[in-house]
Amino acid sequence: QVQLVESGGGLVQAGGSLRLSCAASGRTFNNNPMGWFRQAPGKEREFVAAISGNGGTPYYADSVKGRFTISRDKAKNAVYLQMNSLKPEDTAVYYCAGDVRRSTIWHNNGYWGQGTQVTVSS
Repeated sequence: QVQLVESGGGLVQAGGSLRLSCAASGRTFNNNPMGWFRQAPGKEREFVAAISGNGGTPYYADSVKGRFTISRDKAKNAVYLQMNSLKPEDTAVYYCAGDVRRSTIWHNNGYWGQGTQVTVSS
């Protein structure tokens, strides 16, 4: 059974940091561009960050550029999102995505994790 399992969410004050982890199992995702999306209450799911299959190229939404860093560990079949200088508007459920692509918009062609809640208080 293929699974993406996120962890690391929680409650943090504005200006604080969190590190999200996504552990993949059931198959290797090492050749897939992986990433993160988020969904705030009443809003559509939106792209946050992606990293290429070889781990060499990161991509970010403008709203998180300079504050978030995506990385991956192929040995662990995992991807991470380091979130610094968090803002209340970063509050959302964050989802790991197993095959992130960009056509006119960023989208996920593959598996989703179950999501992890990030809440940033002001």
